[in-house]
Amino acid sequence: MHLESATWTDVHDAETDLAMVPIGSTEQHGPHAPLGTDTLNAETVAETAAERLDDPVVVSPAVPVGIAEEHRQFSGTLWTSESTFRSYVRDIVRSLASHGFDRVVLVNGHGGNAAALREVAGTITRHDDAYAVPFTWFEEVGDHASRMGHGGPLETALLQHANPKHVREGRLDDAAAEASDRWGDWQGRVNLAFDSAEFTENGVVGDPREASADLGEELLDAASEALIELLETVAEHDPKRPTHR
Repeated sequence: MHLESATWTDVHDAETDLAMVPIGSTEQHGPHAPLGTDTLNAETVAETAAERLDDPVVVSPAVPVGIAEEHRQFSGTLWTSESTFRSYVRDIVRSLASHGFDRVVLVNGHGGNAAALREVAGTITRHDDAYAVPFTWFEEVGDHASRMGHGGPLETALLQHANPKHVREGRLDDAAAEASDRWGDWQGRVNLAFDSAEFTENGVVGDPREASADLGEELLDAASEALIELLETVAEHDPKRPTHR
C-alpha cells in the first residue's frame, strides 16, 4: 500500500505493522543522469519489493533530500545537515508507528545517507516505540557492488531498466570522458577529499557506458529479493532490548 495514493480509511484497515521509507537525494549524477537518481532508484527497489512480497507492507512517500553537501559545487544539488536529516527521518518513523506501522525498513539510495541512517535507526529502536533498520540497495547486488561509483554503471543501469526516459543516452560518452575511476583522493587509507569536485570533473565516478537495461533488471532482482528477505525477517524479529547486565 502506497500512502500517497491510499485514503486514510484504507490505511486504517491495513492489516500489517510493516512499512518502508524510500530515502534518496537530490544531487548531481553527471551530465547523463537526473538529480533525482538516488530517489528514483530507492523508490524502484522499494516498490518492486512491495509488489513481490507475499504479505502487505506500507510504503511511505520518499525522502528526496539527504546528506549531499559533498556535491555542492554542482548546480542543482540540495542538501541538509546530518542532524536535520536524522530528526526528519525519525519523525517520519514516529508518525508511521503512531498508526501501528512500527516495524520500518529505511530503503536508501544514497551512500552519503548510510552512516546517519544506521545511527538514527539505532536511536529509534532504543528510545522510540518502533523498530527500524536501514537497507542500501547497491550493497545488496552481489559482486556488482564493487562497481558502484557515482552516476556509473549501476545507478545508470537501474534507471535504464526502470526509468529509461530520465537517462540522456547521447551524453554517455561525455560522462565517461571526464569521469574518475575511483571515489576520493587517497593517501593510504585516508581520503583527502571532502567534495566530489576534488576528484571528478563532471561528477561521475565509473563508466556509465557499461550500463544496460538488462544489467538494471539483474540489479533490481537482486536488490529487491534481498529487501524481501529483510522485510520477512523484520516482521518476525523480536525488537525488545536486552536487559541490563
